[in-house]
Amino acid sequence: MKKITIAIDGHSSCGKSTMAKDLAREVGYIYVDTGAMYRAVTLYCMRNHLIDAQGEVLTARLKALMPQVSVTFQLNKETGKPDTYLNDERVEDTIRSIEVSSNVSKVAAIPFVREAMVEQQRLLGKEKGVVMDGRDIGTTVFPDAELKVFVTASPEVRAQRRYDELKAKGMAADYDDILKNVQERDYMDSHRAVSPLRKAEDALLLDNSEMTIAQQKDWLMDKFNKALGAI
Repeated sequence: MKKITIAIDGHSSCGKSTMAKDLAREVGYIYVDTGAMYRAVTLYCMRNHLIDAQGEVLTARLKALMPQVSVTFQLNKETGKPDTYLNDERVEDTIRSIEVSSNVSKVAAIPFVREAMVEQQRLLGKEKGVVMDGRDIGTTVFPDAELKVFVTASPEVRAQRRYDELKAKGMAADYDDILKNVQERDYMDSHRAVSPLRKAEDALLLDNSEMTIAQQKDWLMDKFNKALGAI
């Protein structure tokens, strides 16, 4: 059976990872959460004092240490979904904290960090049969993907989703802080010099502000079947 590449881009906390994971499991494709890769690099920076008191990344030191940063994924047998590992340590929950969220856009904007991660992402998807979500999958990583989707929702809806997710995990959360972080990340992701967040010209737009997870799943499965039938 023919396989395709599926690129799902969009704003932070818009539910694109949930959509991508569910679709990959449903159709037997590999799922890659590229946002988690940048979060893992950010966590590495925080742990190794590569972000100074002013919040600036010490890029020269990070560049020298990048060869020591390994981001991989392993299937969680209990959830059936892949977990993120930083240098063989499971960091799936840690990288979702507000502290990491507050720094990830700065780290992800660094050209040599993006180059390293994009190279890994292309290797993961070279055989097709992959669902990959992030900020620049349809524009930079896989511009020839057979199915491209750009997902968005209002900042308020996305902040509430992030708040609910953190509380469900028993993690500290403040809605106002999260909303501010969502808005700041939107600006930084859209205005960075390298691979800024933008909708690819041939991407399908999905505003899921008022949609349930089930509705999103049905919508994406329909688009997948149409893309598969077109090749």
